[in-house]
Amino acid sequence: MTLQEIIDASNDIVFFGGAGVSTESGIPDFRSVDGLYNQKYDYPPEEILSHTFFVNNTAEFYKFYRDKMLCPNAKPNAAHYKLAQLEKAGKLKAVITQNIDGLHQAAGSNNVYELHGSTLRNYCTGCGKSFSFEYILNSDGIPLCDECSSVIKPDVVLYEEALDSDTIKGAVNAISNADCLIVAGTSLTVYPAAGFIRYFNGKHFVLINMAETPMDNSADLVIHGKVGEVLSKINV
Repeated sequence: MTLQEIIDASNDIVFFGGAGVSTESGIPDFRSVDGLYNQKYDYPPEEILSHTFFVNNTAEFYKFYRDKMLCPNAKPNAAHYKLAQLEKAGKLKAVITQNIDGLHQAAGSNNVYELHGSTLRNYCTGCGKSFSFEYILNSDGIPLCDECSSVIKPDVVLYEEALDSDTIKGAVNAISNADCLIVAGTSLTVYPAAGFIRYFNGKHFVLINMAETPMDNSADLVIHGKVGEVLSKINV
């Protein structure tokens, strides 16, 4: 079956996406040749993006975070818009994303589970007050709360931190009830997120990714290509 035929035959689609969904919006992924993990910094990105580093080297964390993790000019691409159309048509029931850029919601998707949080949300580690994306982007050094002067932390899941339990529950429930699971733009090597797909018991398992993944042999349909280009050809 083609992707169009699978989508036409499905009524409870769940989309599980990784960094490759946002690369067409100009946001770098992590593991490709020119991804973040192959660039040179004083510390490895994995170390900078850890809870321990955030606590012990907050200024250095924010220098990297503003430079590489905040993408104020990024706009949704064809993949984000097509998924929003599929949701509006009643075909797509949920988007589960490993990305932290908020582009699915910007494109019009409503039921989005952000496994790793979002750069659009930030909170004071002291009093809990919320702060905007712009507040962090336009601050210098370590952003501090204007109420209690405590350090502000992005609402993103750093290495060594646990995923949000309510988000996990919602994502697992959506996948368990899906008749079609489309996994796209992810190497399926980051756990626990990559382990979510084991909860799928539905009819059609589709993989869209530039490179091969460990799950290619388990999929009903594998498409090697850019996610936006592939999804843009779907008629809703």
